[in-house]
This record gives sequence, C-alpha cells and structure tokens, in this order.
Amino acid sequence: MQSMLISERVGDILFMTLNRPKALNALSIGLMEEIEAFARGLIDDPARVVVIRGQGKHFSAGADLKAAPKANVPLVQARRDAQLGGRMLNAIISIPQVTIASVHGAALGGGLCIPTACDFRIAADNTVAGYPEVNLGMNLMWQSVGLCQRLVGPAKAKRMIMLGEHLEAQTLLNWGLFDEVVPLSQLAERTLALAETYAKQPPVATQMIKQTINQLSGALDQAVLHMDADQNLLTATTEDRARAMEAFRERTTALFTGD
Repeated sequence: MQSMLISERVGDILFMTLNRPKALNALSIGLMEEIEAFARGLIDDPARVVVIRGQGKHFSAGADLKAAPKANVPLVQARRDAQLGGRMLNAIISIPQVTIASVHGAALGGGLCIPTACDFRIAADNTVAGYPEVNLGMNLMWQSVGLCQRLVGPAKAKRMIMLGEHLEAQTLLNWGLFDEVVPLSQLAERTLALAETYAKQPPVATQMIKQTINQLSGALDQAVLHMDADQNLLTATTEDRARAMEAFRERTTALFTGD
C-alpha cells in the first residue's frame, strides 16, 4: 500500500509530502494520524528545517468529507475523535525545527490550517485558499482560528471564516497570510532556497526564538480554542448542517434558518 506521507532529506532540510494526489491530498483520519506521529517524532531528528508540501496538483483540499463516519460511537469517544485535527496542528506547531509550508493549487479548510501552523508560508501563484467550513454549517475547528487571526488580523479573519471564500494567492499575500508568492514553475526552487537560508542559522538560537514567539503569540489559545471540537459536535446536530451537507452532495445552495 502506498504511503500517505513521504519524507525526503536534503542535507539539513527534511521534506514532508502529503501523498494522496488522487484524493487532492484530502486529510483522512489515517493521514492526519501519520502527520501527527511524524511531527512528534521530529524532536529526535537532526534536521534544521522541515518543509511541508503536497504531491500532485494541489496542496490539500481539506478534511476528507467522503470518509464514512464511525457508527454508534459514545459521546466521550466522539469528542476524542473530533480533537484529532487539533492534536495534529499542535504537533506541527510544536516541531522544534523551522517549518515552511510550500503551497500550490487548492489549500482549503484543514488544507489551509496546516500552512498557518508553520513558521513560514510560500505559495505558488496558482494557489486558491480559504476556509469553506461555514458553508457546510460548521465552525472552523482544529484550534486554528487563532492562527488565522494572528496572520491577517481580526477583521480579515472574520471575513475569511464567516464567508468561506476561495481567495487568490496575491490577496492572501497582501493580507499577510502568505509570506511570498512565486510562479508555480519557481515554487520548488524558491522553497529550497528559503529552507537553506534558515538552515544556515544557528539552530539553538533559532529554535529558542521560534518557541518564545509561538508562546507569546498563542498564549490564550489553549484557554479558549480547546472548545472548538465541542462546538463542531454541536453544529453537527443542527438542521442547517444537514441542509448544508445535502446541498454539498447535490451541488445546490442551502437555505439556512438558524435551526
């Protein structure tokens, strides 16, 4: 069976590639578990920079909505299952090394959450990104609201998360979510050059700086965002969520009532 996650080492740089190209690198439970385990294991890895990228035409289309949900799961287990995405993102945030997301094609929902959990984001000019969860009657979870807000500010974060728009790379560069945008043909070369730049820096100082800034900027995250999985379980009980999922399957537009 082909691995859903590929790793490749180039000197002091470790590339982690999402490898479900036929499924647009949709984040299945199995892939998210692999990412979490891989990220946790980097505490013992000598690499200085970790690059996260996607195989095929897209970085990631987000959570795998085609996966069948577990049946007859007790609520206590459903809460733990719903927290997997948050655990995965926290594992990425906690990677000691400098992390760079190299993004192309679609980066939607959870597929955009992963880059926001990295230290830096470089995107190809064909990138389209956003958080479409609200259009499916659900909240943005995986403890990623704070990551978005810190990059683009409160007003633009509200717009992105409330409207669920698909936004072009240049717009997100202007807003501060992406650090660089380059032609698709130059993405691999520029990503490697950026990774090599950071790999040449003194790793002890660099990693301490990263940890300090992450702790300062995300100091309140765990105090608030631990609830987002419970909020998602709540939205799953609404009629609006059912209408949204039916409209998604039938490619129609849902009419939301607040029920």
